[in-house]
Amino acid sequence: MKFRIGIENNNEGSRSIAWVLEHPGCYAYGRNEQDALANSAQAIREYAKWIGRHETSWLPTDTEIETHVEQIWTDYDVDKNFDRVDKDGYAVEPFFEHDWKPLTATDIERALKLLAWSHADLLAVLEKLTPEQWAVKKEGERWDIAGIVRHIGGAEWWYLERLGRAFPQAELPKAPLERIGKVRSLMNEVLPALKDVEQVVGLEGELWSPRKVLRRALWHERDHTEHIQKLI
Repeated sequence: MKFRIGIENNNEGSRSIAWVLEHPGCYAYGRNEQDALANSAQAIREYAKWIGRHETSWLPTDTEIETHVEQIWTDYDVDKNFDRVDKDGYAVEPFFEHDWKPLTATDIERALKLLAWSHADLLAVLEKLTPEQWAVKKEGERWDIAGIVRHIGGAEWWYLERLGRAFPQAELPKAPLERIGKVRSLMNEVLPALKDVEQVVGLEGELWSPRKVLRRALWHERDHTEHIQKLI
């Protein structure tokens, strides 16, 4: 089975990501694009198994995996005038050609399931935390675990805001669990309304579409769930 890959280089200045373009929430990291691509086959297998733990997977777990790189993007920074700068600007992250495609009914049906499973995985980790663990902030980390959870909710709100679909930022709850719950409820409400919507928005030098928002939201929650697991 052939899987279409978008490569993102220079992510956070130090790594590459292989995005499996037709399967939001499926991605692999690497030190460079070759490393990320090499890791993508195992990421696809794990993704198929993750789906299969919830229902009959729409991705067979025993298929031969063939990856095809469709596009390579290198992240860069821009300043307030949208000129490229070496650092300390706004990081412009990939808009792949695949991100232009409007979401289909099948895309949205599957996305709502993937988002629910991803969110359940996050909550399953959080519900086991002691008050002391919520306040864990290890050396080199930007936030404690409570801060990471607030960040997850804030980022998902920000993704929706890129499309003009978010509630006012002042209404974002400060409590971590309340924040991620309210924002996820909004995501679940917005997604069905994005069926066949041909929308691409340019903000702060970066392009956004419903498909990119979905890709980023699923990645972000799954990535930070694993991040929290490692911290504890």
